[in-house]
Amino acid sequence: MLLWQLPGRQAGKNHPALVYHNRTTTYGELIERIGAYSNLFHSLGLQPGERIAICAPNCPEFIYSYLGGIQGGGIVVPLNLMLTREEIAFIIRDSGCSILVIHRAIIDRLGLKPQEGAALGLQHLVVIDGTTTARALAAPPAPPISTTEEEVCAFLYTSGTTGRPKGAMLSHRNFLADIEAMDAVSDLGQEDNFLCVLPMFHSFAWTTSVLLPLYLGSTITIKESFQPKDTLITLAEEGITVFCGVPSMYAILWRLAEKGQFKTLKLAISGGAPLAAEIQRGFEAKFAFPLVEGYGLSEAAPVVCLNPLDGVRKPGSIGLPLPGMEVRVVDDSDRDVPRGEVGELIVRGPNVMAGYYNQPEETAVALRGGWLHTGDLVRQDEDGYFYVVDRKKDMIILGGFNVYPREVEEVLLTHPDVLEAAVVGVGDPVKGETVKAFIVPKEGATVERRQLQEFLREHLAVYKIPRLFEFVPELPKGPTGKIMKKLLKERA
Repeated sequence: MLLWQLPGRQAGKNHPALVYHNRTTTYGELIERIGAYSNLFHSLGLQPGERIAICAPNCPEFIYSYLGGIQGGGIVVPLNLMLTREEIAFIIRDSGCSILVIHRAIIDRLGLKPQEGAALGLQHLVVIDGTTTARALAAPPAPPISTTEEEVCAFLYTSGTTGRPKGAMLSHRNFLADIEAMDAVSDLGQEDNFLCVLPMFHSFAWTTSVLLPLYLGSTITIKESFQPKDTLITLAEEGITVFCGVPSMYAILWRLAEKGQFKTLKLAISGGAPLAAEIQRGFEAKFAFPLVEGYGLSEAAPVVCLNPLDGVRKPGSIGLPLPGMEVRVVDDSDRDVPRGEVGELIVRGPNVMAGYYNQPEETAVALRGGWLHTGDLVRQDEDGYFYVVDRKKDMIILGGFNVYPREVEEVLLTHPDVLEAAVVGVGDPVKGETVKAFIVPKEGATVERRQLQEFLREHLAVYKIPRLFEFVPELPKGPTGKIMKKLLKERA
């Protein structure tokens, strides 16, 4: 099976596939439009293996372009909407894109001009506006392309926190293995309605909120972005049964929504960043349906672990590996560490990328020994559940002691006056690093450094307690709601 063949596999042609701005697209119409966009790209000269970049907010045309590009034999390169012109130019050149599909609003925001495309190596700009789908439907039929599941169909560029972003090369089989594994541990189906507010360019949204429901024959209700009040109304009134989000979204919903407001919602999945145990417990207690934490990364298509949807869920844990995926916890020499000790999580399975595009040295490091090295520090408990301690690169080394920011953040979030917290390491001439906490107080609350330090002393060793505090109205976040610690470190 190939990704563009997912729609209609389970559902009839008249079953609703997409709902966007109160307009419904059936599976029959979706299949037609994916084929039409494939024809459009062929009419522009797309050859098998050529790259198509997509820069658009959540909308049906994003799905038509992505799956239509793959059907035409292309390799899709989704672009983060928050990128600058310079960053977009780097990815287009690095990936060798010949076609850029871009929303009219993004062109206006970036101030792009048609003549700039040629300088980037682009042959065509396809602008998403009110006429794009009509143009695609009018394109002449393209000959079928011979493609296998093992062929690369997408380059997913990493955030680049350690330097320039790298394009993870993912195949049809990588994505299919991930959604098949998620299907195996769930009881979701055609009757479900997934709300997609996470950005489709992100691997978490694309797999869990687009590919999985298309595989199941479910309905996808599309919103351009997460707007708290609009999301509350949608969850309460539009028959949504499944919601995938990041922890910051659940923290907001927990605070704003009324008990019993979500009458049809039966499952919420959290990913993209660690979910504080306090948020999970409070959310489930208030709304009486499971909030399930998982774990993944773009290089693994992306979901690797998930708490059981039916069974024991452990707050603070990322759960168990999905079927068909192997995970280990290792030291710096790739030797397994005893259960309960902290080490790096490494992954092997059919969902793992082929490597980074044009980056043989980076690929060799990331996939050494045949295992994907995630860079995440975890521990495993006696029941086999995994807990993310922190990112390996985020660990703070203070006078020879290891401090894991997430551990400190978890405690800070239990304070009644703290809404959000982020902990980073900053340079110290004596100890090498010291601990700094950025705090967003709850509305109307007053909290002080000394008060928080006293609170932390009840729960943490002295060396883990931040010496520096900065109280801010909000924390910088990326498009998925993940806290951008790199920016915090730069200003610390």
